[in-house]
Amino acid sequence: MPSSTPAPVISAVRFAGVTRHFGAVRAVDGVDLSIAPGEFFAMLGPSGSGKTTCLRLIAGFEQPDAGHIAIFGESVEGLPPYRRAVNTVFQDYALFPHLSVGDNVAYGLRVRGVGRAERDRLAREALAMVKLAGLAARRPAQLSGGQRQRVALARALVVRPKVLLLDEPLGALDLKLREEMQVELKSLQRALGLTFVFVTHDQGEALSMADRVAVFNEGRIVQVGPPEEVYERPATRFVARFVGSANVLGAAQAAALGGAERPSSLRPEKILLLAGGAPAPTGAAVVEGIVEDVSYQGPVRRVAVRASAGLQLVAAVPASASSATVGEAVRLAIPRAALHPMEDEG
Repeated sequence: MPSSTPAPVISAVRFAGVTRHFGAVRAVDGVDLSIAPGEFFAMLGPSGSGKTTCLRLIAGFEQPDAGHIAIFGESVEGLPPYRRAVNTVFQDYALFPHLSVGDNVAYGLRVRGVGRAERDRLAREALAMVKLAGLAARRPAQLSGGQRQRVALARALVVRPKVLLLDEPLGALDLKLREEMQVELKSLQRALGLTFVFVTHDQGEALSMADRVAVFNEGRIVQVGPPEEVYERPATRFVARFVGSANVLGAAQAAALGGAERPSSLRPEKILLLAGGAPAPTGAAVVEGIVEDVSYQGPVRRVAVRASAGLQLVAAVPASASSATVGEAVRLAIPRAALHPMEDEG
C-alpha cells in the first residue's frame, strides 16, 4: 500500500525577505518569519525596532519595498486592508464616540452589507464573548478604559478574521487592569483558536501571553522562540538585557566562573547569596565582593556587588532571606549551569 504524505501546514502569516524603508531609515530589514495557525505570537522590541511596521505590513497599512508576505498561503502584496483576512485592535481603541457600543461593534458588518437584525445579533454575541453583555446601548464615554478596550476587541472579532493583530492594546491601562486583560486575552485566544499577533515593548506581557516571541532590534529579528527559551537562553547581549535583566559577562569572566570562554548571560535570580560560612552548592563558583546597592522589590531584593577584576554582579535574592547592607562583604555562589553562552554582539 503506498504511504500517504501529510499535507504541508500553511503558515497563518509568512514573511520572506521583507524590507521596508522610510527614506534613509530601514524600518524592516530583510525579515523572514513564519507564524503558525492558532498561535499567539508576540513581536517584542523597543520603540523603532520594526515590530509595529511589521504589524502594519500584515494589515496592509504599509507595503513592502522588497520581499514577500502571505496570509494563509495567499500573497497579499498590493492587497488593500479590507480585502485581507485580518483585523486590528489599536492601543487608543479608535471607537466612534457618537455611536453606541453595539453600533461600534457592528460597524464592520455594516460596511460589509450585513442586514441590521443580523449585525445586531452578531454584535451582541461578540459583546458577550468579551464579557460586556447588556452594554450595547451605552456610548464609549460611559465606559472605563478596560471596557472600551473590550469593545475594540469585540469589533475586531465580530467580522471573524483569520488573524487578529493587536498593536500595544494594553498600553493605556493601569497595571492591575493590564494584568487582568492579559489573562482574558490569552483565554479568549485559546477558546477561539485564532491566530493572534501581538505587538508590545513590555517583555512581561510577551513572556506571560505568547506561545512564541520574536525579539526585534534595528529592523531585524534577533531571536525567535518560546518565552522560556528566549528568557533562559538569550541569543545576544541585546536580548539578554532587553528581555528581563541579566548580568552580561565577557568571555574571560565567564571562563573564570567555570563557564565556556564565550560572552555569557547570567540571570540575577540564578545567583545565590551565601550566608556566613555556608558552603556553595556542588559545581558552583564562589565570588567575593562588596555590596554597592540594595533595592527592595517586594518578594526579592536586588543586591549589586562589586567583585574583583572589575566584575560587577546583580543578584535577585528572596527578600525574606536577605539582610545584605551597603558596604558589607558578601559571598556569591554561581552555578555553572546558570552561565549561558551567546553571540558577542548588541
